[in-house]
Amino acid sequence: MSTVMSPKDFATATPSWWCPGCGDFGVLSALKQAMAELGKTPKNVAFISGIGCSGKISGYLHSYAFHGVHGRALPVAQAVKLANRNLTVIAAGGDGDGYAIGAGHFLHAVRRNADITYIVMDNQTYGLTKGQSSPTSMTGYITGTSPQGNPDAPINGLAVALAAGGSFLARGFSAHPKLLVDLIKQAVEHKGFSLVEVMSPCVTYNKINTYAWFKENVAYVTENEHYDPTDKQQAFEALSREDKIPLGIIYREQRPTLETLMHLAEMPTVNAVLDPQAPELVALQEAYR
Repeated sequence: MSTVMSPKDFATATPSWWCPGCGDFGVLSALKQAMAELGKTPKNVAFISGIGCSGKISGYLHSYAFHGVHGRALPVAQAVKLANRNLTVIAAGGDGDGYAIGAGHFLHAVRRNADITYIVMDNQTYGLTKGQSSPTSMTGYITGTSPQGNPDAPINGLAVALAAGGSFLARGFSAHPKLLVDLIKQAVEHKGFSLVEVMSPCVTYNKINTYAWFKENVAYVTENEHYDPTDKQQAFEALSREDKIPLGIIYREQRPTLETLMHLAEMPTVNAVLDPQAPELVALQEAYR
C-alpha cells in the first residue's frame, strides 16, 4: 500500500531568509506539492543546491540535502545519481549559479543526459550580492556596478541546452503555481536530464523584471495549437523569438541516459563493499590498466 504524502511532509523547521514576495517561495511551494503528488518520500529524494538566494532552497525542503559551492551543484547531483540510482535527484540554482560560474558544468550535464532534474530560478539579477547584472539581465540593465547600463547580451539558457542536446526543456513562472507543479512533475518523471527554468522575480533589487512585467511578457507555447514539443526546429524558433518569453514544455525527446550508457552494475555504488581486494574492484582496475 503506497504512502499518501502531503507538501507538509517536505517542509523543514528552518526559517526562510528570503525577502517577502521573493519568487523562490513559489518554486519551493511547487516543489513540495510536486513531490507529494508524485508519492515521493523525503528519504528517496536528494536535493542539491549551489550558492545565491536560490541556493538556500536545499535547507527548506525536507530530504537528503547538499548545499554546495558556487556553480557546482550539477557535478554533485550527477555523482549522487550515479552512486544511488534509486534516489530522485534534483539540483537547483539561480541564473548566475547555473549560467555564469557553473556554465561549463551546465553544458556537459545537459549533453550527458543523467537522470536528474535541474531547476534554475531566473530573477535576472544577483540578488544575494545586492543586485549586480547576471547572465540573463537585459542589455542596458542599470545596477550599482553598471551605472551606465549592462553592456552584455543576455544568455538564453534553454536555447543553449537545446543546442547541447537537452532531452527535456521547460520554463515556468513562480506566480503560476499549478502549472509550475505540473512542469516539475513531468520533469522528474522524464528519464534523462530535465531542465526547468523558472521566472522568479527579485522584489528587492530588480525593479524592471517584476511580477507585473512578467505577466505582460510571457506566453505559454500551448496557446499555439500546432506547437509540437518534440520538434526541435519549432523549439528553437520559440526560444529565438523576440516577443514574449515562452513558457511550458519547450522540447522533449527520449534518448539513452548516462546511467544506461555507462552499463553500471545493478547494485548502487553506495552499497558496494569498498575493499580494494574485492573481485569487482580488482576487475575494474584491470580494465583500466
